[in-house]
Amino acid sequence: MEQATTIEMRMRSGLGDLTRAERQVATHILSHFPMSALGSITTLARAADVSSPTIVRLVQKLGYRGWTEYQTALRQEVQQLLVAPLGAVNGVGGAEAAAGEAAHPLQGFAAQVVANIGATVSLIPAADFNGAAALMADLSRRVVVMGGRLTHALADYMGTLLRVTRPDVTLVADHLTDWQQVLLDLAPGDVVVIFDIRRYEANAVQFAEFAALQGAEVVLITDRWLSPAASHARHVLPCHIEMPAAWDSTAVLLMVVEALLARVQSQLPDQVQDRLNRLEDCFARTRVFRAPKMGQGR
Repeated sequence: MEQATTIEMRMRSGLGDLTRAERQVATHILSHFPMSALGSITTLARAADVSSPTIVRLVQKLGYRGWTEYQTALRQEVQQLLVAPLGAVNGVGGAEAAAGEAAHPLQGFAAQVVANIGATVSLIPAADFNGAAALMADLSRRVVVMGGRLTHALADYMGTLLRVTRPDVTLVADHLTDWQQVLLDLAPGDVVVIFDIRRYEANAVQFAEFAALQGAEVVLITDRWLSPAASHARHVLPCHIEMPAAWDSTAVLLMVVEALLARVQSQLPDQVQDRLNRLEDCFARTRVFRAPKMGQGR
């Protein structure tokens, strides 16, 4: 594994073990990586609104003796990135993408999605993924799901299937005003799943902050630059979303959502089967769906 990946991944994978102040500075560094940590420790402390000793404790938890040693390693990382082939970062080389586009108009775009999925699998710590799924599968906890301007459809999809999987699931339909009302019934130990990718939304960050203050466990699905809501989250699932387009792709976020749902379902097999049976019975009695006619089209 390259040192560049090692340094960044150490900080990402260790977020759950940090104090609130240490997580605050770690989130700031990762949100502006690597430039935020190339200046003086005083400048970083001021930007992250923490003390210099907090930063020293953070880098020591990452395995460095102090700020100077951490910066030396980080500068070596940046130097390696600058000389690395461009395709090693994005996952798809220009010639390969051009060849793909020549073969089929979808191939170049699909190759980038596949590259993003691979990068995301390496980016999300297994402990955070398993921890998030375990919280969502805990039937003693209520689950609240909130999306944003571009991710509300993913939140709706997750909420719809979670309601089939388990009870006590609430979707924040109007992310501008509804989340304040949800706070009224939020109890310690409840789970709040928040989607927030760039440009980060103030409502998502505020909901994460207030939910955490009320004792809820926050699961954040975000991009690799990390929403500021990460400093309030128990589990952070960062995704690669860059695409050769005018907007970021949510394809990888959908993959993460479906993987989470599959993991939750695997932890509640009897519960899910019982709910599916009762739901299908409701559908049959209310005739929501039309059954296909035998031999139709022959």
